[in-house]
Amino acid sequence: MSNDDNTPRAVVPANVNEADRIAFGLTFRQLGIVGGTSLAGFGCYRTFGHLLPAVAWIVAGVIVFAVAIVVALGRRDGLPLDVWLRHGLALSRSPRTLTPGAARASAVAVVAGKPSVPAPLRSPVTAVNPTGVLTSEGRDRVLIACGTTNIHLRTGSEQGALLDGFGRFLNSLTGPAQIVVAAQRHDLTAYAQATADHAPRLPHEALQAAAHDYAQFLLNLDAERDPLRRQVLAVVTGEHAADTAVRALSGLGVEATALDGPAVASALAGAVDPFSPPVSGPRAVPGTPITLRSTS
Repeated sequence: MSNDDNTPRAVVPANVNEADRIAFGLTFRQLGIVGGTSLAGFGCYRTFGHLLPAVAWIVAGVIVFAVAIVVALGRRDGLPLDVWLRHGLALSRSPRTLTPGAARASAVAVVAGKPSVPAPLRSPVTAVNPTGVLTSEGRDRVLIACGTTNIHLRTGSEQGALLDGFGRFLNSLTGPAQIVVAAQRHDLTAYAQATADHAPRLPHEALQAAAHDYAQFLLNLDAERDPLRRQVLAVVTGEHAADTAVRALSGLGVEATALDGPAVASALAGAVDPFSPPVSGPRAVPGTPITLRSTS
């Protein structure tokens, strides 16, 4: 297979997001951690040095300095180790259960063995109208459900056209935008039930048996594995920008649809609780009276 010389390539520096090196190949953050630890240790030695022998201070200093070096230079999950530890401490102290609304003035006693009182969920979204426009941080934003396209199976010229089109889409944005790619649990029970319900209407017994086998296969797959589906959402600012984004993405061969109010409410609910299966049916938009109660 010959190489296609027309394949577009863009050279991006690998250290484009790297912090500036101040001295000794270390950044300001790393120098602060190492230098601050060294100064604090020296201050402790000057103040309490007469309380312990010199050997004990040397051993303690080596251990503390080694920990400081690990924290300053180490990384975990793509983050500097000190930032990772700070986030872990904040997560351990934050409430696990959140609920919309404001905190009540009266405190409720928490009895041992019972669940803790939910803390208020401070969402940046303040309103969602029936057309799907949500208000966040004082600006109107629109959610667009997007499909995907495989660029690696295209020729060099096709890849170049797609990249140029995506570049024009990005340049057409007049406000902040965000593209969110998430993997969610996909329930195959509904597909299995639909296959089993349609099986008796098939014209041949062999097709009916195959349909029942396939429905059982889906149920087994859902029970034994953890099927996932990929969700791609583009968040753009302004209704006019949403229409332009939908046309631009559709021109790239990507299915794009602006979400209405119930779909936006479902997407926000899935983002708050991504590990629970999505609720079947549309969700009511906040502020809309509910006049029908589902019995399913």
